[in-house]
Amino acid sequence: MSLDLFSAFIIGLLGSGHCLAMCGGITTMLTSAIDNPANPKTSKVSAHGDIAVSVNTQQSSCSAPTSRLNLVLFYHIGRIASYCLIGAIVGFTGSIAAKNVGLPIAGLRLVAAVFLILLGLYIGQWLLWLNRIETLGKGLWGYLSPMAKHVIPVNNSRKALGLGALWGWLPCGLVYSTLTWALASGSSLTGATIMLFFGLGTLPALVALSLGIGSIKKLLVNAIFRKIMAISLISYGIYSFIVAYQLTF
Repeated sequence: MSLDLFSAFIIGLLGSGHCLAMCGGITTMLTSAIDNPANPKTSKVSAHGDIAVSVNTQQSSCSAPTSRLNLVLFYHIGRIASYCLIGAIVGFTGSIAAKNVGLPIAGLRLVAAVFLILLGLYIGQWLLWLNRIETLGKGLWGYLSPMAKHVIPVNNSRKALGLGALWGWLPCGLVYSTLTWALASGSSLTGATIMLFFGLGTLPALVALSLGIGSIKKLLVNAIFRKIMAISLISYGIYSFIVAYQLTF
């Protein structure tokens, strides 16, 4: 495994606390369809990221564990697939910039390192500039979010897959920071692979939350643990910046 792929996985893993705020609610809603079989006519609605997610609580013909696992699995497959697609697009853009514009890959890695430092500051709640970066994606999200009406209520695997694919485009500073590494890769394939490993890094926290393992959530939202994660990302960002600077100059 290359350092970039390992780094992307670690970014996803350490940034999972942020994922719980952005995507944790929807993954919980996905499984609520099987949590109340005694009340089949009830529906639950929760607003996340400017769209309402409605889940029909009618009991499925499948067993509860199987239904829960299917919904969670297909949702995350769709989400990570979207990350890979975005990574491929951004990686291809980086390759075009390097070949046709003459922008050095090492220069792009400098940008990626800066974003990693900003991400650490964001997770540590010391500097929230990434909130401004997230606004860049709101225009596209405003166009995509109405498509949610085609996949809700989420009561089968196909809809869970569709909602995950849609949710992968949600404006997120954590995703955008990792995309700068995909941009610096200078390759659509490598960019997609970086985002794949990033998505895999986010899985432990979100899957644990979906399956009701509350101890993972408590750890990731713990203030001390968040500070440790933030300092780790900042430290790696500074190291990456120094390496990229030496290659550039």
